[in-house]
Amino acid sequence: MPLAIAVNGPGGLEAMEAVDLPVIDPGPGQARIRQSVSGVNFVDIYVRTGLYPLPPGQTVLGFEGAGVVEALGADVDGLKVGDRVAYVGHPLGSYAEVRTLPVERLVKLPDDVSERVAGSHMLRGLTAHMLLQKVYPVKPGEWVLVHAAAGGVGQLVTRLAKHLGANVIATVGSEAKAGFAYEAGADTVLLHTSDDWVEEARHIADRRGVHFAIDGIGGAMLSQTLASVRPFGIAASLGQAAGPIPPIDIVELSAPRAIGLIRPSVLTYAKDPDLYREGTKAVMEYLQAGLINPIGAEYELKDAARAHADLGAGRTTANVILTM
Repeated sequence: MPLAIAVNGPGGLEAMEAVDLPVIDPGPGQARIRQSVSGVNFVDIYVRTGLYPLPPGQTVLGFEGAGVVEALGADVDGLKVGDRVAYVGHPLGSYAEVRTLPVERLVKLPDDVSERVAGSHMLRGLTAHMLLQKVYPVKPGEWVLVHAAAGGVGQLVTRLAKHLGANVIATVGSEAKAGFAYEAGADTVLLHTSDDWVEEARHIADRRGVHFAIDGIGGAMLSQTLASVRPFGIAASLGQAAGPIPPIDIVELSAPRAIGLIRPSVLTYAKDPDLYREGTKAVMEYLQAGLINPIGAEYELKDAARAHADLGAGRTTANVILTM
């Protein structure tokens, strides 16, 4: 029987267990996929630990993957057995050798995009698209701050921002990771652990601050991120790898600061059928244009707990994948 990695409730690494899945014949409008790759993302850790609750009836982790269609249900157009496909978003379940999905979730891969690339870029790519084309449609010459720029989302956001003509100030947690941010195209790399990074960022960005700041660190970092934004700029809070975010008084964002704060969700974005089609089409175009992160760490499916441990401890860079 196909292998999968599931959790039955919130917990640490010990909550992850290998399970055998039954092979389900696809129903009308569904396809069964033999998977080759699943991405590993911080949102998976949030689900495993209970920060994001498990949807009812869903226990297998993972929000993005790629593979080959091996069976189709009735009333399916545009796909055939043997097609290579990828997907991102709900329902959970990409940590599995085989899974069945509604065909409207599947994106047929162009000939020049591999399953390995697609399966490790769908969530990060859709996140980058959401941030830079919807949340804040960045213009050439504007300043964008990208935290954790050595990570998968950070690197891809940096690549896309530069592709769109923006200036990128990246931050990393250690000198050892600075090279990854520069390789992704960052104009300047700062240590977000330093005492004066906010002052440096504001000085670099026309002595006024950045137009758009992207914070996936959370914790106490968000208040510093807000201080780096110029008047009428926006900060996007993506996650909280550093822990819970202290309460923010909205009045503190008003004059003279006059800045905006948004908490966008790529999973909510992916639930909208129109945004999903538009966004995944754009992701394929980005990948075809060469906006591709390296694979920073690769694990067999059975070693998913080790992948979570390394990602959570900051021992990985770029994209992290499970292979089947």
